Amino acid sequence: MAASPALAQTAIRSINSLQQAGVEVVRIELSQPLTELPKGFTVQTPPRIAIDLPGVVNGIGRSLVEINQGNLRSANVAQAGERTRVVLNLRQASSYRAELQDSALLLVLDSGSAAPAGANEPLHFAQSLNAESQALRDIDFRRGQDGAGRVVVNLPSNQVGVDIQQQGQKLVVEFLRSNAPEALRRRLDVSDFGSPVQSIVTTQVGDRVRMVVEPKGAWEHSAYQSDNQFVLEVRPQKVDPNKLTTGPGYAGDKLSLNFQNIEVRALLQVIADFTNFNVVTSDTVTGNVTLRLKDVPWDQALDIIMQAKGLGLRKSGNVLWIAPKDELASKEKLDLESKAQISSLEPVRTQSIQLNYTKAEEVAKGLTGQNAGGGGGGSSGATARILSPRGSVISESRTNQLFVTDIPSKLEEITAMIAKIDIPVRQVLIEARIVEADDKFGRSLGVKLGASDLRAQQGGIPGYNVGGSNYVTVGGNYKGVGSQTNQGVATDYANTQFVNLPANVTSDSFGATASAATFALSLFSATANRFLNLEISALEADGKGKIVSSPRVITADQVKALIEQGEELPYQVATSSGATSIQFKKAVLKLEVTPQITPEGSVILDVDVNKDSRGTLTPQGYAINNKHVKTQVLVENGGTVVIGGIFTQDEGEQESKVPLLGDIPGLGYLFKNKSRTTSKTELLIFLTPKVVSERATVR
Repeated sequence: MAASPALAQTAIRSINSLQQAGVEVVRIELSQPLTELPKGFTVQTPPRIAIDLPGVVNGIGRSLVEINQGNLRSANVAQAGERTRVVLNLRQASSYRAELQDSALLLVLDSGSAAPAGANEPLHFAQSLNAESQALRDIDFRRGQDGAGRVVVNLPSNQVGVDIQQQGQKLVVEFLRSNAPEALRRRLDVSDFGSPVQSIVTTQVGDRVRMVVEPKGAWEHSAYQSDNQFVLEVRPQKVDPNKLTTGPGYAGDKLSLNFQNIEVRALLQVIADFTNFNVVTSDTVTGNVTLRLKDVPWDQALDIIMQAKGLGLRKSGNVLWIAPKDELASKEKLDLESKAQISSLEPVRTQSIQLNYTKAEEVAKGLTGQNAGGGGGGSSGATARILSPRGSVISESRTNQLFVTDIPSKLEEITAMIAKIDIPVRQVLIEARIVEADDKFGRSLGVKLGASDLRAQQGGIPGYNVGGSNYVTVGGNYKGVGSQTNQGVATDYANTQFVNLPANVTSDSFGATASAATFALSLFSATANRFLNLEISALEADGKGKIVSSPRVITADQVKALIEQGEELPYQVATSSGATSIQFKKAVLKLEVTPQITPEGSVILDVDVNKDSRGTLTPQGYAINNKHVKTQVLVENGGTVVIGGIFTQDEGEQESKVPLLGDIPGLGYLFKNKSRTTSKTELLIFLTPKVVSERATVR
């Protein structure tokens, strides 16, 4: 009975700050000496050191002690039951070392934080508590979330000391009183992992293991230890210096913790005191943990603790409930089962919903999980039922209303869903311009050459003497020479031509009714009984044409629209019995389009354009000249896009001549004709979609 009052009478008498050998020391005078070093932790932002003193009361008489000396601003003393916490408010973040001196507690602040920027003093992450050298078990590298690199070291025990030091752009981690097996003394090239860490070099230096981590770019690091596992995490530095987010979703203030074999419940209470959250811990949370954290966000520290002990967390406002994951899952299962039982017993009610833009029948099918295209209302496995198992819906097509019967919570959900569905559909006006342009050119040159000898009809001798009593005459063909020598009837004038190669104007480039211009020349004797006739024909044609079609159509968003104009041509079709029937095929201008308005206001068009025309007449009927474009394009609202560009060019050159004679230079033109044609056609389709401006919202 005497021990308890004595323990409760231990009180804090004073808190002072002094300098000893250039080191800042905080002296906390107590009424009785402590039996062991108290536990505590450091906070980076704002910079603080918190010390928990169990069985100690505040004997100063006030909760705030103003110091304002060196790195120390003030000290706050807070008492809760038989435990007192002393919080030192610092100017700069600093670590500490605790010592007991008679009845006083000395806190030696680390002066490294106040050193100039060029001095890189080692950071004593953990003190070395082992007497003999111990061998490291394993060294591994893993890539964390958000591109962080994690160096994971499995220690032989939690007694191994660790120092961390930044030298230039490298991090040097030393494990005191330890050794690395030969297999671990190596260089790891981890540049392919996509993290700031490029390489890890592990060497043995005396009685310690030195690990040199080489990152690149802008980076920051933190370290933590859970039992026998030490983790050094190197992350890409955030662009915004005002944010302390150092991991995926970790945005809490940084803190440092160093606990040896502490109860998990007490550790969770430490984090609760550091944050503004209230932590409720389940009675099933038990066990101890050894934890060392340096400059780690508090929410990441909480995550590390829960992962180590298989715990889960549920947040409600500013209350955190922490329990084993199995316990959380079983409680959530019970909650869901109770809600399901309540919904099965809750009374239903009926609500009428007036629809303005959507058909009531379609919405009713969706609520009951029926296929909208199924017609008769058969169930479709592809659509989930929205109504509860006790719910039902009736649609009334005349007034376009729904009558829904269900539990109140489900009715609220359905009403909110229909409010998003029953909205006016935006419309799109699609204007198309279909341009067909053609350019034709043709040139042709030809001759007709003939001779006639009429001396036989006038009593003379036709032809020319070739020796003795033999003569020879020239004509256009067999009949021509026969008539000149009186072998047949009177002379046929058309038979006098022996070269008949006029200008060739049958190409489409000259047109269907084109005729070549001619020029004739005749050479005859003084007695007009011998003739040499020459006719030259030539034609040059140049034609340009353009056909512009401009169909336009307006349709709702994601609804297909079709507009066409043209003619249907009849043709006969024979059946297997021999009978014939008349059928028709279309030669039309058709625009088929399905628009889709994107969230940015642009329009996606599924376009199918036909520009057909009547072609040549065949024994089976008319041929169809077809021009067809089918595509999908993305166009800004009011913009124009060209989706068709069919360009054809036909060039032809033709020459007909009399063999040998047509090859004579100069004179050969009297024995041949020559033509050249060029035809160019182009089809362009311009599309301009315009979103029709919406009317003012009705409701």
